[in-house]
Amino acid sequence: MSDTGTPPVIPAEFQQYNSYVVDPEWQVKFSIIWASCVGAAVLFAAPHLIRSIRSGRAFVDLFGISENLDSKRYEPIMTSEKEVRHRRSRLTGILSTIGSCVLWSPPGIELNVGQLFIVAAYIATVLVCIVKDAPLVDNSNRAGFLAIAQLPVVFLFATKNSVLSLLLGPGNGYEKLNYIHRWSGRCMFLGGVLHGSLWINNHLVWDLPILGQQKETSGVAALGLLCVIVLSSLKPVRKWCYQVFFIIHTLSFVAFFITICYHTIYAPPWIFPPLAFYGLDIFMRMVRFRIKDARLVPVNNQMTLIHIPDCDGGWTGGQHIRLRVFFSGRIFESHPLTIMSAHPSISCLSSPGVTLGARVVGDWTRALNEYARAEVECMKLDEKEETSCQGARSEVAVQVMMDGPYGGCSIDLGRYETVLLFAGGSGATFTIGLLDDIVGRCVRLGRSNGEKTRRIQFAWCVRSFGSIDWFAPALMDIANRAAGSSVDLHISIYVTCLCNPDAVPPIPNCDVTIVRPSIHALLNNILTPPPPSGTKRDSASISSEADESVDTNVTNKLRWVGLGGGVGVCASGPESMTREASNAVARLGLTRGMELGGIDLHTELFSM
Repeated sequence: MSDTGTPPVIPAEFQQYNSYVVDPEWQVKFSIIWASCVGAAVLFAAPHLIRSIRSGRAFVDLFGISENLDSKRYEPIMTSEKEVRHRRSRLTGILSTIGSCVLWSPPGIELNVGQLFIVAAYIATVLVCIVKDAPLVDNSNRAGFLAIAQLPVVFLFATKNSVLSLLLGPGNGYEKLNYIHRWSGRCMFLGGVLHGSLWINNHLVWDLPILGQQKETSGVAALGLLCVIVLSSLKPVRKWCYQVFFIIHTLSFVAFFITICYHTIYAPPWIFPPLAFYGLDIFMRMVRFRIKDARLVPVNNQMTLIHIPDCDGGWTGGQHIRLRVFFSGRIFESHPLTIMSAHPSISCLSSPGVTLGARVVGDWTRALNEYARAEVECMKLDEKEETSCQGARSEVAVQVMMDGPYGGCSIDLGRYETVLLFAGGSGATFTIGLLDDIVGRCVRLGRSNGEKTRRIQFAWCVRSFGSIDWFAPALMDIANRAAGSSVDLHISIYVTCLCNPDAVPPIPNCDVTIVRPSIHALLNNILTPPPPSGTKRDSASISSEADESVDTNVTNKLRWVGLGGGVGVCASGPESMTREASNAVARLGLTRGMELGGIDLHTELFSM
């Protein structure tokens, strides 16, 4: 055969678009972009992780809650407190001030400015990768390829035991990263809808059957499963039918994996990473599962305390566990409950171990409370000691299964001279855990890790006076331990409703008032220096400040130690409260961040 020479090169404008060559390249580009961003976040969080390792806060929960099988219990040697005076560097104040900009939270949105920026950047990246040089109307494969490429992102930010959470340091658990899981899932759904709808449109235009062959039928089935996953993940479904949401979510993704593999041979490589992430999550859960004896204490018809003794390590105050209580046949339901006690070697509480609080807000917590109260009544009748048991907190023995712990506080309160802990309702379980931890580290352990905390304002908003009794014993134990020490602790309880004006428990250094102050006003009160002795504030300045900055109903009873030592703020409760805390810290950080030595925030949202 004679040599005919080099074949002619077809001009680019006349070349046929080969999606099976070009589109996988865009999958790789997208993966490089998001993986690079994750790597940058890990590098940015490295100082936080290193500090946490040095202070012993990192990786303490890696293998779950542990029990000391020795007959002897660990008792720390009581050391004298070291009075520490600390002024944070100017650079720290500058970085904190800049970081305050991203804390502002728009109303009606659960995300702050920083999180909104991440979501917007992610959506923009996905859209650019889908539409860049792609003839979507004629060939919609690019959207389908990008939908599959997002599977690793969806699962990386969904699993509770994630390598990424470990690398980001304490306080960056799955609940803090889950918003990326939700939005990446929505972008994956967007890619699937674009691919499927344009493909169906082409078949209608060219009068081709939509169903029939395996590729078309499995593609329609995969798109339908994606629709089921997205619709069942809407907030009302998660809030009111969580178990239904969880079952549908799990089964639908298994079915989706099967159908997408029948639909295209390009899917399996992108399914292996999600399976690895999920497999690691299941393995770590099996390692961290614990079945323990526990005691239920029904405080009243709105709160049940759960005390799990013989737990000696593997958690920090403020973390949460997913708990199953074996009662009345409800063994398959697990619910997240916050640990309101610190490690026994640190804790100031009289009953060491894991203590949880379950407020009656749904059918499971209501059934648990009713079961505990019914069992208490039965014990009283059996022992015929109704009179002697009156007013006592009877306990009901049960068995529980613990999974965790997870989450925690992202800021080390020991690095700040002034700390504000603000909670609403049952959100106090989180702030009490933090309070127990920081007071124990400063007083019981004598500031062994150089803790700098000197002033703590604990604020708790409840609807009625009767709610104070939920956690009054724990607050008493902590307040008694802090009394007479170098930690100035003041507890403020704000009752927002004149319901059940019961007797207020005698908690040391505690005020109970019928008012709901703004968090910004409370911060300004504890951070405003007192006037010089013998002088009075000008009435004009008082009236101008009283508008927003200073609440005349709030008085500061903490001793003044000056500014520059940093301020740590932790808020837990409903979305409106955490948003208010974010905006208050953002506002104060921008105006006074340098003066305060930086102000940092951690919020814990108590909702689905």
